[in-house]
Amino acid sequence: MCRYVQSLETKTKFIVLMHPKEFKKVKNGTGHLTHLSLKNSELFVGIDFTDHKRINEIINDYDSYVLYPSKDALNITHTNPKNTKDIAIFIIDATWSCSLKMLRESKNLQALKHISFEPTKLSQFKIKQQPAEFCLSTIESTLSVLELLSKHNIEKINEDDLKEFLNPFEKMIEYQQKIIANPLSNAVRFKRQTT
Repeated sequence: MCRYVQSLETKTKFIVLMHPKEFKKVKNGTGHLTHLSLKNSELFVGIDFTDHKRINEIINDYDSYVLYPSKDALNITHTNPKNTKDIAIFIIDATWSCSLKMLRESKNLQALKHISFEPTKLSQFKIKQQPAEFCLSTIESTLSVLELLSKHNIEKINEDDLKEFLNPFEKMIEYQQKIIANPLSNAVRFKRQTT
């Protein structure tokens, strides 16, 4: 799917914190695609990031948020996150139960403000059942954040570039649907290609 990635330049720093279980999901890892699609991003795999040197440097250098819905989260659908320093947004790439564990274990993340948005689109992750109607994949959530940061003039991203952001995700879904529709034929073709 890498050939479909068109990496965006952003002022905002994005940090993808990937649970080890997600790291193993090579067939549909939207956290990887998110990281590849953002030039100003870093990706770390783990559960407890409390003593992680690089993550603590980022927290100290930026106005840092965790993208996570909570009652006290700054809702950027309605509120401009005005900051004195550049923004860093930590994105947790995990199931809901695993993300809760990551937040519980990582003392440094617990101290950060939460940022959220009101989803207006349904997930296109057709090969995976979402836990609720408006739950989005990591890459879809990131696109929503980018659109809202652009609306607030924190980012200046070309609208056409935003439209292309989900390309690798959409191609991955398309590929997986072909495999699901005809698994035997695709398995034979894959075997021929690898021998």
